[in-house]
Amino acid sequence: MWISKTIFNHFKSRLNFTPNYAPLSLLSPRRFASTIAQNPSTFNSIHDANQQVIDFPGGTVKFIPEMRFISESSPQRIPCYRVLDDDGQPLANNFVQVSEEVAVRMYSNMVTLQIMDTIFYEAQRQGRISFYATTIGEEAINIASAAALTRDDVIFPQYREPGPLLWRGFTLQEIAHQCFSNKYDNGKGRQMPIHYGSNKHNYFTVASTVATQVPHAVGAAYSLKMDKKDACSITYFGDGGSSEGDFHAALNFAAVMEAPVIFLCRNNGWAISTPTSDQFRSDGVVVKGQAYGVRSIRVDGNDALAIYNAVQAAREMAISEERPVLIEALTYRVGHHSTSDDSTKYRPANEIEWWRLARDPVARFRKWIERNGWWNDMAESELRNSLRQQLLHSIQVAENIEKPPIEDIFNDVYDVPPSNLREQEQWVKDTIKKHPLDYPENISA
Repeated sequence: MWISKTIFNHFKSRLNFTPNYAPLSLLSPRRFASTIAQNPSTFNSIHDANQQVIDFPGGTVKFIPEMRFISESSPQRIPCYRVLDDDGQPLANNFVQVSEEVAVRMYSNMVTLQIMDTIFYEAQRQGRISFYATTIGEEAINIASAAALTRDDVIFPQYREPGPLLWRGFTLQEIAHQCFSNKYDNGKGRQMPIHYGSNKHNYFTVASTVATQVPHAVGAAYSLKMDKKDACSITYFGDGGSSEGDFHAALNFAAVMEAPVIFLCRNNGWAISTPTSDQFRSDGVVVKGQAYGVRSIRVDGNDALAIYNAVQAAREMAISEERPVLIEALTYRVGHHSTSDDSTKYRPANEIEWWRLARDPVARFRKWIERNGWWNDMAESELRNSLRQQLLHSIQVAENIEKPPIEDIFNDVYDVPPSNLREQEQWVKDTIKKHPLDYPENISA
Protein backbone atom coordinates (compact mmCIF):
# COMPACT_ATOMS: atom_id res chain seq x y z
CA MET A 1 0.00 0.00 0.00
CA TRP A 2 2.85 2.42 0.79
CA ILE A 3 4.07 2.14 -2.81
CA SER A 4 0.76 3.34 -4.23
CA LYS A 5 0.57 6.20 -1.71
CA THR A 6 4.10 7.30 -2.66
CA ILE A 7 3.18 7.30 -6.33
CA PHE A 8 -0.01 9.22 -5.65
CA ASN A 9 1.72 11.85 -3.52
CA HIS A 10 4.36 12.30 -6.23
CA PHE A 11 1.63 12.69 -8.83
CA LYS A 12 -0.39 15.07 -6.67
CA SER A 13 2.54 17.31 -5.82
CA ARG A 14 3.95 17.63 -9.34
CA LEU A 15 0.94 17.66 -11.63
CA ASN A 16 -0.24 21.08 -12.81
CA PHE A 17 -3.46 22.00 -14.59
CA THR A 18 -4.76 25.11 -16.27
CA PRO A 19 -5.40 27.66 -13.47
CA ASN A 20 -9.15 27.65 -14.19
CA TYR A 21 -9.33 24.07 -12.92
CA ALA A 22 -8.23 22.61 -9.61
CA PRO A 23 -4.92 20.70 -9.39
CA LEU A 24 -5.07 17.56 -7.29
CA SER A 25 -3.43 19.28 -4.34
CA LEU A 26 -6.34 21.75 -4.15
CA LEU A 27 -9.18 19.27 -4.51
CA SER A 28 -11.37 19.13 -1.43
CA PRO A 29 -12.40 15.75 -0.03
CA ARG A 30 -15.50 17.43 1.51
CA ARG A 31 -18.91 16.06 0.63
CA PHE A 32 -22.11 18.07 0.88
CA ALA A 33 -23.49 16.70 4.13
CA SER A 34 -27.17 15.99 4.41
CA THR A 35 -29.13 17.94 7.01
CA ILE A 36 -32.71 17.79 8.25
CA ALA A 37 -35.01 20.24 6.50
CA GLN A 38 -35.89 23.06 8.90
CA ASN A 39 -39.31 24.55 9.60
CA PRO A 40 -39.60 27.97 7.89
CA SER A 41 -39.90 29.60 11.30
CA THR A 42 -36.67 28.02 12.47
CA PHE A 43 -34.48 28.66 9.39
CA ASN A 44 -30.99 29.60 10.39
CA SER A 45 -30.77 32.90 8.50
CA ILE A 46 -27.74 35.11 8.90
CA HIS A 47 -28.19 38.80 8.11
CA ASP A 48 -25.02 40.45 6.90
CA ALA A 49 -25.80 43.48 4.72
CA ASN A 50 -28.02 42.01 1.97
CA GLN A 51 -26.85 38.41 2.51
CA GLN A 52 -28.94 35.57 3.88
CA VAL A 53 -28.16 31.87 4.03
CA ILE A 54 -30.30 28.87 4.78
CA ASP A 55 -29.47 25.43 6.07
CA PHE A 56 -31.06 23.09 3.57
CA PRO A 57 -30.62 19.34 2.99
CA GLY A 58 -27.21 19.13 1.37
CA GLY A 59 -25.62 22.13 3.10
CA THR A 60 -25.80 25.89 3.50
CA VAL A 61 -27.21 27.86 0.56
CA LYS A 62 -26.75 31.61 0.10
CA PHE A 63 -29.66 33.85 -0.90
CA ILE A 64 -29.10 36.63 -3.45
CA PRO A 65 -31.46 39.37 -4.68
CA GLU A 66 -30.42 38.99 -8.35
CA MET A 67 -31.92 36.37 -10.64
CA ARG A 68 -29.04 34.27 -12.03
CA PHE A 69 -29.36 31.28 -14.29
CA ILE A 70 -26.50 28.79 -14.45
CA SER A 71 -24.97 28.91 -17.90
CA GLU A 72 -25.36 25.81 -20.02
CA SER A 73 -21.62 25.87 -20.71
CA SER A 74 -18.47 27.57 -19.49
CA PRO A 75 -16.50 29.99 -21.71
CA GLN A 76 -13.63 27.51 -21.89
CA ARG A 77 -13.79 23.79 -22.52
CA ILE A 78 -12.38 21.44 -19.88
CA PRO A 79 -8.68 20.89 -20.73
CA CYS A 80 -7.31 17.50 -21.68
CA TYR A 81 -4.42 16.01 -19.72
CA ARG A 82 -1.60 14.47 -21.73
CA VAL A 83 2.00 13.42 -21.08
CA LEU A 84 3.36 12.71 -24.58
CA ASP A 85 2.85 14.88 -27.63
CA ASP A 86 1.98 13.37 -31.00
CA ASP A 87 5.67 12.69 -31.65
CA GLY A 88 6.14 10.78 -28.39
CA GLN A 89 7.98 13.60 -26.63
CA PRO A 90 7.15 14.27 -22.95
CA LEU A 91 5.61 17.71 -22.43
CA ALA A 92 7.11 17.88 -18.92
CA ASN A 93 8.60 15.60 -16.28
CA ASN A 94 5.67 15.79 -13.86
CA PHE A 95 4.37 12.28 -14.45
CA VAL A 96 4.85 8.92 -12.80
CA GLN A 97 7.60 7.10 -14.64
CA VAL A 98 7.17 3.49 -15.71
CA SER A 99 9.99 0.98 -15.70
CA GLU A 100 11.47 -0.51 -18.86
CA GLU A 101 9.84 -3.85 -18.06
CA VAL A 102 6.37 -2.35 -17.68
CA ALA A 103 6.75 -0.07 -20.71
CA VAL A 104 7.86 -2.88 -23.01
CA ARG A 105 5.07 -5.10 -21.75
CA MET A 106 2.54 -2.33 -22.35
CA TYR A 107 3.79 -1.81 -25.89
CA SER A 108 3.83 -5.55 -26.63
CA ASN A 109 0.23 -5.87 -25.50
CA MET A 110 -0.83 -2.90 -27.62
CA VAL A 111 0.78 -4.50 -30.67
CA THR A 112 -0.93 -7.78 -29.77
CA LEU A 113 -4.30 -6.03 -29.93
CA GLN A 114 -3.45 -4.59 -33.34
CA ILE A 115 -2.47 -7.92 -34.87
CA MET A 116 -5.25 -9.83 -33.12
CA ASP A 117 -7.81 -7.41 -34.54
CA THR A 118 -6.44 -7.73 -38.06
CA ILE A 119 -6.43 -11.53 -38.06
CA PHE A 120 -9.79 -12.08 -36.35
CA TYR A 121 -11.43 -9.44 -38.55
CA GLU A 122 -10.17 -11.36 -41.60
CA ALA A 123 -11.42 -14.62 -40.09
CA GLN A 124 -14.90 -13.14 -39.80
CA ARG A 125 -14.79 -11.93 -43.39
CA GLN A 126 -13.85 -15.48 -44.41
CA GLY A 127 -16.95 -16.79 -42.64
CA ARG A 128 -14.99 -18.65 -39.98
CA ILE A 129 -16.51 -16.70 -37.06
CA SER A 130 -19.84 -14.90 -36.99
CA PHE A 131 -18.90 -11.50 -35.56
CA TYR A 132 -16.01 -9.33 -34.43
CA ALA A 133 -15.31 -5.80 -33.15
CA THR A 134 -11.87 -4.20 -33.14
CA THR A 135 -10.09 -1.84 -30.73
CA ILE A 136 -8.15 -0.01 -33.46
CA GLY A 137 -7.22 3.47 -32.22
CA GLU A 138 -8.09 2.64 -28.62
CA GLU A 139 -5.18 0.35 -27.72
CA ALA A 140 -3.71 2.80 -25.21
CA ILE A 141 -6.93 2.98 -23.20
CA ASN A 142 -7.14 -0.81 -23.10
CA ILE A 143 -3.61 -1.58 -22.02
CA ALA A 144 -2.45 1.48 -20.06
CA SER A 145 -5.54 1.45 -17.84
CA ALA A 146 -5.03 -2.25 -17.10
CA ALA A 147 -1.38 -1.64 -16.25
CA ALA A 148 -2.38 0.94 -13.63
CA LEU A 149 -4.71 -1.49 -11.82
CA THR A 150 -4.02 -4.48 -9.59
CA ARG A 151 -5.30 -8.01 -10.05
CA ASP A 152 -7.73 -7.48 -7.15
CA ASP A 153 -9.51 -4.66 -8.97
CA VAL A 154 -12.72 -5.86 -10.62
CA ILE A 155 -13.29 -5.06 -14.30
CA PHE A 156 -16.71 -4.44 -15.86
CA PRO A 157 -16.04 -4.07 -19.60
CA GLN A 158 -18.20 -2.96 -22.47
CA TYR A 159 -17.30 -4.89 -25.66
CA ARG A 160 -14.14 -3.08 -26.77
CA GLU A 161 -11.83 -3.96 -23.88
CA PRO A 162 -10.05 -7.27 -24.48
CA GLY A 163 -6.82 -5.50 -23.51
CA PRO A 164 -7.24 -5.75 -19.73
CA LEU A 165 -7.84 -9.49 -20.13
CA LEU A 166 -4.64 -9.92 -22.15
CA TRP A 167 -2.74 -7.86 -19.56
CA ARG A 168 -3.94 -10.16 -16.78
CA GLY A 169 -2.86 -13.31 -18.57
CA PHE A 170 -5.83 -14.41 -20.68
CA THR A 171 -4.15 -16.24 -23.54
CA LEU A 172 -4.57 -15.85 -27.28
CA GLN A 173 -5.77 -19.44 -27.34
CA GLU A 174 -8.52 -18.59 -24.84
CA ILE A 175 -9.47 -15.61 -27.02
CA ALA A 176 -9.77 -17.95 -30.01
CA HIS A 177 -11.80 -20.51 -28.06
CA GLN A 178 -14.35 -17.82 -27.19
CA CYS A 179 -14.58 -16.40 -30.71
CA PHE A 180 -15.10 -19.89 -32.17
CA SER A 181 -17.55 -20.86 -29.37
CA ASN A 182 -16.01 -24.29 -28.82
CA LYS A 183 -16.21 -26.49 -25.74
CA TYR A 184 -13.31 -24.66 -24.08
CA ASP A 185 -15.09 -21.30 -24.23
CA ASN A 186 -15.73 -20.05 -20.68
CA GLY A 187 -19.20 -19.00 -21.78
CA LYS A 188 -20.05 -22.49 -23.11
CA GLY A 189 -20.77 -21.06 -26.55
CA ARG A 190 -23.76 -19.04 -25.35
CA GLN A 191 -22.35 -15.64 -26.22
CA MET A 192 -21.41 -13.89 -29.45
CA PRO A 193 -17.70 -13.66 -30.31
CA ILE A 194 -15.70 -11.04 -28.33
CA HIS A 195 -18.02 -11.44 -25.32
CA TYR A 196 -15.20 -12.61 -23.07
CA GLY A 197 -15.41 -13.28 -19.37
CA SER A 198 -13.11 -14.78 -16.75
CA ASN A 199 -13.63 -15.25 -13.02
CA LYS A 200 -9.95 -16.07 -12.69
CA HIS A 201 -8.99 -12.64 -14.02
CA ASN A 202 -11.68 -10.63 -12.17
CA TYR A 203 -13.23 -9.73 -15.52
CA PHE A 204 -17.01 -9.80 -15.72
CA THR A 205 -18.51 -11.23 -18.89
CA VAL A 206 -19.16 -8.75 -21.69
CA ALA A 207 -22.80 -7.90 -22.44
CA SER A 208 -23.94 -6.20 -25.64
CA THR A 209 -26.66 -4.25 -23.84
CA VAL A 210 -25.22 -0.75 -23.66
CA ALA A 211 -24.20 0.61 -20.23
CA THR A 212 -25.83 -2.13 -18.13
CA GLN A 213 -22.38 -2.89 -16.69
CA VAL A 214 -22.01 0.63 -15.26
CA PRO A 215 -24.35 0.29 -12.25
CA HIS A 216 -23.08 -3.27 -11.73
CA ALA A 217 -19.59 -1.84 -11.19
CA VAL A 218 -20.92 0.51 -8.52
CA GLY A 219 -22.53 -2.35 -6.65
CA ALA A 220 -19.31 -4.34 -6.77
CA ALA A 221 -17.33 -1.32 -5.58
CA TYR A 222 -19.67 -0.83 -2.65
CA SER A 223 -19.20 -4.50 -1.75
CA LEU A 224 -15.41 -4.07 -1.85
CA LYS A 225 -15.75 -1.06 0.44
CA MET A 226 -17.96 -2.92 2.92
CA ASP A 227 -15.47 -5.79 2.99
CA LYS A 228 -12.64 -3.26 3.53
CA LYS A 229 -10.74 -4.54 0.50
CA ASP A 230 -7.74 -2.64 -0.83
CA ALA A 231 -9.32 -2.66 -4.29
CA CYS A 232 -11.75 -0.82 -6.53
CA SER A 233 -13.90 -1.63 -9.54
CA ILE A 234 -13.56 -0.07 -12.96
CA THR A 235 -16.11 0.05 -15.73
CA TYR A 236 -15.56 0.95 -19.36
CA PHE A 237 -18.15 2.43 -21.70
CA GLY A 238 -18.36 4.66 -24.74
CA ASP A 239 -19.84 8.09 -25.31
CA GLY A 240 -23.03 6.32 -26.39
CA GLY A 241 -23.17 4.63 -22.99
CA SER A 242 -23.30 8.04 -21.32
CA SER A 243 -26.59 8.64 -23.11
CA GLU A 244 -28.19 5.71 -21.31
CA GLY A 245 -30.11 6.08 -18.06
CA ASP A 246 -27.91 3.43 -16.42
CA PHE A 247 -24.93 5.79 -16.65
CA HIS A 248 -26.69 8.61 -14.80
CA ALA A 249 -28.17 6.31 -12.17
CA ALA A 250 -24.75 4.74 -11.62
CA LEU A 251 -22.95 8.06 -11.09
CA ASN A 252 -25.54 9.21 -8.58
CA PHE A 253 -25.53 5.82 -6.85
CA ALA A 254 -21.73 5.84 -6.60
CA ALA A 255 -21.54 9.39 -5.28
CA VAL A 256 -24.19 8.88 -2.61
CA MET A 257 -22.79 5.53 -1.48
CA GLU A 258 -19.19 6.78 -1.76
CA ALA A 259 -18.21 3.71 -3.75
CA PRO A 260 -14.59 3.19 -4.88
CA VAL A 261 -15.29 2.89 -8.60
CA ILE A 262 -13.60 4.31 -11.70
CA PHE A 263 -15.86 5.24 -14.60
CA LEU A 264 -13.73 5.20 -17.75
CA CYS A 265 -15.54 6.64 -20.74
CA ARG A 266 -13.96 6.05 -24.14
CA ASN A 267 -15.29 9.10 -25.95
CA ASN A 268 -14.39 8.03 -29.48
CA GLY A 269 -16.81 10.40 -31.17
CA TRP A 270 -19.29 7.84 -32.41
CA ALA A 271 -22.02 5.64 -30.95
CA ILE A 272 -22.12 3.34 -33.96
CA SER A 273 -23.26 5.93 -36.57
CA THR A 274 -24.47 8.57 -34.10
CA PRO A 275 -21.92 11.39 -33.54
CA THR A 276 -21.56 13.04 -30.16
CA SER A 277 -23.16 16.19 -31.58
CA ASP A 278 -26.41 14.24 -31.85
CA GLN A 279 -26.09 12.83 -28.33
CA PHE A 280 -25.49 15.78 -26.03
CA ARG A 281 -24.83 19.52 -25.91
CA SER A 282 -22.57 19.44 -22.86
CA ASP A 283 -18.80 19.75 -23.00
CA GLY A 284 -18.38 16.05 -23.56
CA VAL A 285 -18.84 13.55 -20.75
CA VAL A 286 -16.39 14.86 -18.15
CA VAL A 287 -18.68 17.71 -17.02
CA LYS A 288 -21.45 15.27 -16.12
CA GLY A 289 -19.44 14.06 -13.14
CA GLN A 290 -19.61 17.32 -11.22
CA ALA A 291 -23.40 17.41 -11.44
CA TYR A 292 -23.50 14.15 -9.48
CA GLY A 293 -20.68 15.06 -7.10
CA VAL A 294 -18.10 12.84 -8.83
CA ARG A 295 -14.48 13.92 -9.24
CA SER A 296 -13.58 13.94 -12.92
CA ILE A 297 -10.75 14.42 -15.41
CA ARG A 298 -10.38 14.55 -19.19
CA VAL A 299 -7.43 12.64 -20.63
CA ASP A 300 -5.84 12.13 -24.04
CA GLY A 301 -6.99 8.59 -24.78
CA ASN A 302 -4.26 8.11 -27.41
CA ASP A 303 -1.50 8.79 -24.87
CA ALA A 304 -0.63 5.61 -22.99
CA LEU A 305 1.34 7.42 -20.27
CA ALA A 306 -1.48 9.91 -19.64
CA ILE A 307 -3.99 7.08 -19.28
CA TYR A 308 -1.62 5.17 -16.99
CA ASN A 309 -1.06 8.19 -14.73
CA ALA A 310 -4.73 9.20 -14.60
CA VAL A 311 -6.02 5.71 -13.80
CA GLN A 312 -3.34 5.16 -11.19
CA ALA A 313 -4.23 8.44 -9.45
CA ALA A 314 -7.96 7.72 -9.77
CA ARG A 315 -7.49 4.29 -8.22
CA GLU A 316 -5.66 5.74 -5.22
CA MET A 317 -8.35 8.37 -4.68
CA ALA A 318 -11.16 5.86 -5.10
CA ILE A 319 -9.77 3.52 -2.45
CA SER A 320 -8.14 5.86 0.07
CA GLU A 321 -10.89 8.51 -0.04
CA GLU A 322 -13.80 6.14 -0.74
CA ARG A 323 -15.07 8.04 -3.75
CA PRO A 324 -15.97 7.47 -7.40
CA VAL A 325 -13.88 9.04 -10.17
CA LEU A 326 -14.91 9.72 -13.78
CA ILE A 327 -12.30 9.67 -16.54
CA GLU A 328 -13.22 10.84 -20.02
CA ALA A 329 -10.63 9.57 -22.51
CA LEU A 330 -10.75 11.45 -25.80
CA THR A 331 -9.94 9.08 -28.65
CA TYR A 332 -11.25 7.93 -32.04
CA ARG A 333 -12.72 4.66 -33.23
CA VAL A 334 -10.54 4.05 -36.27
CA GLY A 335 -12.18 0.73 -37.08
CA HIS A 336 -15.79 0.14 -38.02
CA HIS A 337 -18.14 -0.27 -35.09
CA SER A 338 -18.13 -4.00 -35.80
CA THR A 339 -18.10 -6.40 -38.72
CA SER A 340 -21.79 -5.52 -39.17
CA ASP A 341 -20.93 -1.87 -39.86
CA ASP A 342 -19.43 0.20 -42.69
CA SER A 343 -18.42 3.48 -41.08
CA THR A 344 -17.51 5.10 -44.42
CA LYS A 345 -21.26 5.49 -44.97
CA TYR A 346 -21.48 8.12 -42.24
CA ARG A 347 -17.99 9.61 -41.87
CA PRO A 348 -15.34 10.59 -44.43
CA ALA A 349 -12.61 8.08 -45.21
CA ASN A 350 -9.91 10.77 -45.05
CA GLU A 351 -10.93 11.57 -41.46
CA ILE A 352 -10.49 7.91 -40.50
CA GLU A 353 -7.15 7.75 -42.27
CA TRP A 354 -5.87 10.90 -40.55
CA TRP A 355 -6.58 9.48 -37.11
CA ARG A 356 -5.07 6.14 -38.09
CA LEU A 357 -1.79 7.70 -39.20
CA ALA A 358 -1.37 10.95 -37.27
CA ARG A 359 -2.85 9.98 -33.92
CA ASP A 360 -1.98 6.27 -33.66
CA PRO A 361 -1.45 5.56 -29.92
CA VAL A 362 0.76 2.54 -30.63
CA ALA A 363 3.17 4.47 -32.86
CA ARG A 364 3.34 7.33 -30.35
CA PHE A 365 4.23 5.05 -27.46
CA ARG A 366 6.81 3.21 -29.61
CA LYS A 367 8.61 6.49 -30.29
CA TRP A 368 8.87 7.09 -26.56
CA ILE A 369 10.28 3.66 -25.68
CA GLU A 370 12.69 3.84 -28.63
CA ARG A 371 14.04 7.17 -27.38
CA ASN A 372 14.62 5.51 -24.02
CA GLY A 373 16.65 2.80 -25.74
CA TRP A 374 14.14 0.09 -24.79
CA TRP A 375 13.02 -0.89 -28.30
CA ASN A 376 14.35 -1.19 -31.86
CA ASP A 377 13.40 -2.40 -35.33
CA MET A 378 14.67 -5.93 -34.71
CA ALA A 379 12.54 -6.33 -31.59
CA GLU A 380 9.56 -4.96 -33.52
CA SER A 381 9.96 -7.45 -36.35
CA GLU A 382 10.41 -10.39 -33.99
CA LEU A 383 7.35 -9.44 -31.93
CA ARG A 384 5.03 -9.01 -34.90
CA ASN A 385 6.16 -12.23 -36.60
CA SER A 386 5.83 -14.21 -33.39
CA LEU A 387 2.38 -12.84 -32.60
CA ARG A 388 1.11 -13.55 -36.09
CA GLN A 389 2.26 -17.17 -35.90
CA GLN A 390 0.72 -17.59 -32.41
CA LEU A 391 -2.60 -16.18 -33.54
CA LEU A 392 -2.81 -18.27 -36.71
CA HIS A 393 -2.01 -21.38 -34.70
CA SER A 394 -4.60 -20.48 -32.03
CA ILE A 395 -7.28 -20.08 -34.69
CA GLN A 396 -6.44 -23.39 -36.32
CA VAL A 397 -6.65 -25.16 -32.96
CA ALA A 398 -9.87 -23.48 -31.86
CA GLU A 399 -11.58 -24.01 -35.19
CA ASN A 400 -11.16 -27.76 -35.04
CA ILE A 401 -12.36 -28.30 -31.48
CA GLU A 402 -15.90 -29.57 -31.11
CA LYS A 403 -18.69 -27.28 -30.00
CA PRO A 404 -20.16 -27.41 -26.47
CA PRO A 405 -22.80 -30.11 -25.97
CA ILE A 406 -26.37 -29.15 -26.83
CA GLU A 407 -27.28 -29.63 -23.16
CA ASP A 408 -25.31 -26.49 -22.31
CA ILE A 409 -27.94 -24.36 -24.00
CA PHE A 410 -30.45 -25.45 -21.38
CA ASN A 411 -28.54 -26.05 -18.15
CA ASP A 412 -27.21 -23.76 -15.40
CA VAL A 413 -30.60 -22.09 -14.85
CA TYR A 414 -32.83 -24.60 -13.06
CA ASP A 415 -31.72 -27.21 -10.56
CA VAL A 416 -34.31 -29.52 -12.08
CA PRO A 417 -35.18 -28.33 -15.62
CA PRO A 418 -38.92 -28.10 -16.29
CA SER A 419 -40.54 -30.39 -18.85
CA ASN A 420 -40.94 -27.69 -21.49
CA LEU A 421 -37.17 -27.07 -21.55
CA ARG A 422 -36.48 -30.79 -21.85
CA GLU A 423 -38.92 -30.94 -24.76
CA GLN A 424 -37.17 -28.04 -26.46
CA GLU A 425 -33.79 -29.69 -25.94
CA GLN A 426 -35.01 -32.88 -27.56
CA TRP A 427 -36.54 -30.91 -30.43
CA VAL A 428 -33.19 -29.18 -31.11
CA LYS A 429 -31.34 -32.49 -31.11
CA ASP A 430 -33.88 -34.06 -33.47
CA THR A 431 -33.61 -31.07 -35.80
CA ILE A 432 -29.82 -31.34 -35.97
CA LYS A 433 -30.03 -35.04 -36.77
CA LYS A 434 -32.64 -34.39 -39.43
CA HIS A 435 -30.69 -31.55 -41.10
CA PRO A 436 -27.01 -32.32 -40.41
CA LEU A 437 -25.73 -30.24 -43.34
CA ASP A 438 -27.18 -27.08 -41.78
CA TYR A 439 -25.03 -27.39 -38.66
CA PRO A 440 -21.28 -27.52 -37.96
CA GLU A 441 -19.75 -30.98 -38.26
CA ASN A 442 -18.17 -30.68 -34.82
CA ILE A 443 -21.46 -30.26 -32.96
CA SER A 444 -22.85 -33.36 -31.28
CA ALA A 445 -26.54 -34.02 -30.88
